[in-house]
Amino acid sequence: MALITSISGIRGTIGGSAGSGLTPPDIVKYSAAFAAWLKLHKQERWRVVVGHDARLSGNMVNRLVCGTLLGCGIDVVDAGLASTPTVEMAVVWEGADGGVVITASHNPGEWNALKLLGPSGEFLNVQESAELLSLAERETFWYGSSLAPHAGVASEQIRFASVDQLGSYCQKDFTQQHIDAVISHPLIDVEAIYRCGFRVALDAINSVGGVIVPRLLENLGVACVPLHCQPTGNFAHPPEPLPEHLQELSQWVVREKCDLGIAVDPDVDRLAMVCEDGTMFGEEYTLVAVADYVLGKQRGNVVSNLSSTRALTDVAAWHHCSRYASAVGEVNVVEEMKLRNAVLGGEGNGGVILPDLHYGRDAIIGIALFLTHLAHQKMSCSQLRGRYPQYYMVKERVEMGHGLDWDNLFAHLKEHYKSQTISELDGIKIDFEAEKKWVILRASNTEPVLRIYAEALTMNEAQDIAQTLVNMALLCKRP
Repeated sequence: MALITSISGIRGTIGGSAGSGLTPPDIVKYSAAFAAWLKLHKQERWRVVVGHDARLSGNMVNRLVCGTLLGCGIDVVDAGLASTPTVEMAVVWEGADGGVVITASHNPGEWNALKLLGPSGEFLNVQESAELLSLAERETFWYGSSLAPHAGVASEQIRFASVDQLGSYCQKDFTQQHIDAVISHPLIDVEAIYRCGFRVALDAINSVGGVIVPRLLENLGVACVPLHCQPTGNFAHPPEPLPEHLQELSQWVVREKCDLGIAVDPDVDRLAMVCEDGTMFGEEYTLVAVADYVLGKQRGNVVSNLSSTRALTDVAAWHHCSRYASAVGEVNVVEEMKLRNAVLGGEGNGGVILPDLHYGRDAIIGIALFLTHLAHQKMSCSQLRGRYPQYYMVKERVEMGHGLDWDNLFAHLKEHYKSQTISELDGIKIDFEAEKKWVILRASNTEPVLRIYAEALTMNEAQDIAQTLVNMALLCKRP
């Protein structure tokens, strides 16, 4: 599997021959390019926070990244086993110049990735990513003790440090600092959560969520019933928190008489809930429920990506607020949030972004907001789910293989659906407004697949429109 480079990081499978995935030379190359990129923007001492999830390759990649940065003269703060949002916040707490999160998020265990952060603790944007990738592709490495390049050597080339200019190294655990920041947030009602005496089942996929989420729940006075909470990296099931992967959690919730179940992905930026009766609350409705609570306390705009449920628009309207859409990807959502001065944002995959905490998807603040909302509503999880408009979503994927004839596919779709509302902000989205249904087709930022999502008032309608686009896409695959 070739490397995938996008706004979601540099990602690939571990192992195999050169050019077949994310190899040790690739890790060194992109880490050194990140160091060079930092030096282009600041001509003095540099500091970077590095953290990783619990997947099996995490320690190996972490050591390569830290060692390469040190060799480039970068001071490294090794956060060790840490969630993605923890590392994002730690960059700011440390006054660092950037961060590296070593995680392939929802991808299977054989994958890993370098997700790169700027000094604000936010992911590099499109322009910044392009600059870094350009540096990496030149593969020009040189040595020297001076901050200025040698004669005839371009200043943007990658320089390793001499022995007296190597970076310094320290280790810090930011987990409790993250939890403290969440439970002290004014929107979190710790007393109300305590009074409810919630009993919660947790599926942490045997990654870092098994470290941070039980500690959060303990700080909130919530009894945690753990499932797959040992951070061994041996994922007990496919790591994406989709309903088909959460059947064991569903049974666990009912068997252990829990008030709800919580599932997080390996790096704890996505969040899905299971109701007390074992039914799925739905990852699409994580952001919907949180928006209902936040907008009830603080009116303002909310932002999500194009493929998020229409229920978010409906709930925003309940509070006389507006929902705006961005292209898929946390970077895109954050940029739109800043443009709209949004009080909340996120993605339909269960990602919640509360900007006055930090601009990053964060399951930890998502859990605390959801439990506060549930406590205030004084109802069961299934009753809360029943409060929201019911739409049905289908998520399909088409393996890219040799790729698609995008021009032909888009032209065909636009002609076929010319009477509907069409957006090309991210791939192509067709909105059947009168029928309250939509379908989107786009290339994944994280896998070599085409994603096709559809939503409608019935499951059959959603399945039909999704399958129609799957068939059209397959007809346009190159031989």
